[in-house]
Amino acid sequence: MRILLVEDDLLLAQGLSTALTRINYRVELCTTGKQAIQAASESQFELMILDLGLPDGLALNVIKSLRNLKHGIPILILTAWDHLETKIEALNAGADDYVLKPCDSREIEARLRVLVRRHQQRQLDQLQCADLTMDLTVHECRYQDRLIYLTTREFLLLKEFMLHQGKILSRQHLEELSNGWTGETESNSIEVHIHNLRKKTKPECIKTIRGIGYMMVNQYED
Repeated sequence: MRILLVEDDLLLAQGLSTALTRINYRVELCTTGKQAIQAASESQFELMILDLGLPDGLALNVIKSLRNLKHGIPILILTAWDHLETKIEALNAGADDYVLKPCDSREIEARLRVLVRRHQQRQLDQLQCADLTMDLTVHECRYQDRLIYLTTREFLLLKEFMLHQGKILSRQHLEELSNGWTGETESNSIEVHIHNLRKKTKPECIKTIRGIGYMMVNQYED
């Protein structure tokens, strides 16, 4: 799952990014509202964590701009601003949740899962595709009731496929999810990661859509 973090306090941003990365999220950082609008418009993210007090002004304009563009990304406000009127205005503008700093990263992660559930109209944090299941609460994956070990990148990719079953995910999107903006990566390519996922689960679970990308099928072929 790819998260856009909009925060100009670099120490706080680094701490939160590290905590979320450890539990298999990909976090990209912007420090201004202008950068945030551009990033959300040009790349695909599942969630946004947004500080209200940014160097280029109150981030309410970021929320309003994205909603005016019909952008449906769930937005979690994470801010030290505790004024009731500001909170109401942010929620009315289109924010989905509002959390005051300081806040434990475990609560933030739990709220992120709630937002994704709500956005995808799910009731639970368990994903399933045929005999493959993933528990987002404890970050475990099982195939035919057997716990399988996944690397961080494999978990990221498999979670993305399971969250978007039946939808084609472009190679560019998967590369951004796996490698991030900085492009730090192992020598392994997307093809190698997907090959490993097929070996650890079932080859038919992820289909190659030639020239476009990959797709997780809802039911495996015989």
